Amino acid sequence: MDLTEIADRLAIAETLALYCRGIDRCDAVQLAAVFTPDARIDYGDGAKTPAETIPGLMAGLSAMSRTQHNISNTVIRINATTAKAETNCVALHMIPTPDGEVELVVGGRYLDRLEKRAGRWLIAERLYVMDWNRTTPSTMQWEGGLFDTLQRRGARGSADPSAAWWGES
Repeated sequence: MDLTEIADRLAIAETLALYCRGIDRCDAVQLAAVFTPDARIDYGDGAKTPAETIPGLMAGLSAMSRTQHNISNTVIRINATTAKAETNCVALHMIPTPDGEVELVVGGRYLDRLEKRAGRWLIAERLYVMDWNRTTPSTMQWEGGLFDTLQRRGARGSADPSAAWWGES
């Protein structure tokens, strides 16, 4: 592997991580920035452009109190200015209900085709494959014992501690 391929692999990994950050912070601008404008995104309900997909994602995510997308085991094949990647994802979704929060955990894979445009790797096509899921009443705690001392907590948008950390607020 030469230095160019190593740099490309790191840049692709960063693009995939920024997708997760955009989703989990409900940041539509961040999310759009990882896709080509003409990308085709298919989560299993038919391929759509980012302009068609992202508003629906933001609406769905805003109904949840928090999410966390964890990616791993990325396999990347690069061919000059195009690449394919398969990435495992386990995503936690906390959903408020009248009976209390529900935890929806979904395991699946992103099948991505990426293109290097103006020096940046962007997702040009994404297919999502769901492998498993689990739904259960939440047992998450915010108070008691160790949790009383952990006062820096994740939030959506500019309310998240990372916004100030990165100078976004």
